Amino acid sequence: MDEEAPADRYARRWDALSVLLVVAVLGGLTLVSRSDTGASFASIVADGGVVLAACVLVPVLIRWPVPGALAMAALAAVSPAGTPAASIAVLRVASQRPLPVAVGVAAASAVAHALLGILRPIPGLPYGWFLVIDAAVHAALVAWGALIRLRHVARCERERRAEEEQAERVAAARRQERTMIAREMHDVLGHRLSLVAASAGALEYRPDAPAEQIAHAAGVVRAGVHQALEELREVIGVLRADDLVGSAGGSGGSGSSDGEARPQPTLAGLPALVGESRDAGLAVELDDRTEGTPPETLGRTAYRIVQEGLTNARRHAAGLPVRVVVEGEAGEALRVELRNRLPSGPSTSDRRGTGLVGLAERAASVGGRLDHGTTADGDFRLAAELPWPP
Repeated sequence: MDEEAPADRYARRWDALSVLLVVAVLGGLTLVSRSDTGASFASIVADGGVVLAACVLVPVLIRWPVPGALAMAALAAVSPAGTPAASIAVLRVASQRPLPVAVGVAAASAVAHALLGILRPIPGLPYGWFLVIDAAVHAALVAWGALIRLRHVARCERERRAEEEQAERVAAARRQERTMIAREMHDVLGHRLSLVAASAGALEYRPDAPAEQIAHAAGVVRAGVHQALEELREVIGVLRADDLVGSAGGSGGSGSSDGEARPQPTLAGLPALVGESRDAGLAVELDDRTEGTPPETLGRTAYRIVQEGLTNARRHAAGLPVRVVVEGEAGEALRVELRNRLPSGPSTSDRRGTGLVGLAERAASVGGRLDHGTTADGDFRLAAELPWPP
């Protein structure tokens, strides 16, 4: 409010100066025309006083349009020199006030001019025609002012809608970003915690294992928990940074708490991902037949598909081997397939999450598709085909 008040004050002053200049110029021209028609000196002096009074009333018209317009109409009732100021006043009221108010002010001005026609009739113009012209001019002023007001209201409405649409776009972008963060958290933490659970399960079911195996499993648990905490801290940092940017009026953005984004995994990280699963006791065979390096987004999508597939295999078919095949080249498609035998008994996990739904959305986001289900030979198959641009 404090910053806008000076701007409003300057705008009002400039508006008053502009109206004052128009009233003074038109009033002066009226005085000149009166002197050319042979009016008496006293009459011209009186008309000059009316012009001066109209100029004095301009600030009143700017601040209080209706009272100012009525005062201008009163001046027009006694002198033709007040007609320009009264006409400008009617136009201003019609452009700033509702139509009923504008019609009332215009009617008062028309009555004042009707009185002027009686006090100072125009030679050669019948009074009846004078009233017709008087009514027509004021009707035109009201219509003109109403049109100006409607355009102003329409412009304000367009600006308001544009601001609302912009705010909605920003909110949608923030929701989409949070959804992506939640999806990353599901994939990363789900994979990491499944490794911890597999290693902890080995410690629970093999208490008589050699000390080296127990120490190795304990190390995997410790490293997995540490990495899970670090990744969770990064996700929370991203969300907090996003909240801070949003509260400052930005459009949202991603970033860690220290301002640097952690590099996202790509297809080159598959050997390390498979190695982690092997360390947790899952027999994984990786067959990488890709030719060339896919784009970062495509490689990250394939990585997440393999990561989620390995996580599901540890949850639902622990101890059974998994085969991972990745193949493709630029200009064709990148194909990812995971196969594992289904357990003969009940699944080792009865949890039903949204991992496969998220994977399908990931694949669709890059123009690909995802299929999963049980094959004829009793394997569970998870396959994705992602377009690889040339």
